[in-house]
Amino acid sequence: MSKLHYALFTGCTAKQSTPELLSSTLAVAEKLGIEITILEEASCCGASHLQDFDEFLAHVLNARNICYAEKLGLTMITICNTCQLNSAMTKHALDTNPELKSKVNEKLAEVGLEYKGTSEIKHFLYTLIDEYGLDNIKEKVEVPLSKFNIAPFYGCHNIRPSELHGKNNGKENSYNPTSLDELINALEGNPVDYASKNKCCGFHVELQANHTSEVLAGNALLDALDNNADMVVTPCPLCHLKMDTYQDSIGNVMGRDIELPVLHMPQMVALALGCTEQEIGLKYHVTKVNL
Repeated sequence: MSKLHYALFTGCTAKQSTPELLSSTLAVAEKLGIEITILEEASCCGASHLQDFDEFLAHVLNARNICYAEKLGLTMITICNTCQLNSAMTKHALDTNPELKSKVNEKLAEVGLEYKGTSEIKHFLYTLIDEYGLDNIKEKVEVPLSKFNIAPFYGCHNIRPSELHGKNNGKENSYNPTSLDELINALEGNPVDYASKNKCCGFHVELQANHTSEVLAGNALLDALDNNADMVVTPCPLCHLKMDTYQDSIGNVMGRDIELPVLHMPQMVALALGCTEQEIGLKYHVTKVNL
């Protein structure tokens, strides 16, 4: 297959709170021969909070990030569900509203940029599935994950609204998503089918409604545990932060002890491809990962 080359929008979290996500993403890319150019000039996507206060500014911010991928002539890939959603929402809004696009470009002109709409935006999960291919990934597996029952946790923003993003040009079924399950199968792991895999982790209401946030995350973690999961895997660092770092407090709220490793999607892939623990970044996890 021809060499794949992408512009990586890391977002904030992978450079600060979850460095293991960035290192494992780059390790996977190297193992698979995928060329990555990090968009160093890019900034925060607004994290679905700026959008509540100033929607136009959020569009300008995200259009600016996309412009850097356009200048390279590359698809922009994301490794955060929320970054994916906000970037895709801006692209959709500007590509379907010429007046808004013109107003956004007036602001971008102040920094010498122009949004054209020429770059696709895709989460790394779907890049691996749609463009690299599950069969090709399966051929690269060095450490089959056959001893693990792996619970896929999709998160909200990578599957809703489904027409904005997802595999096969936005055809992931938000009520019954399958991409992570298919990837786990390709890595020879055992995907756990459980009702909470497409539910919310509670991250975005942590500050406003802590109890609700803990219950949402707790429902998912306990559902995975009760279905014999050895670990959870998610394509979203915000879901990871909520479900990995808050397990003690979640357990207190739910009335049960919870100790369940939560891996980033690229960490799972990196593990199966034979990457080192240093590349995978397991030392950064709050909940211990026993392999």
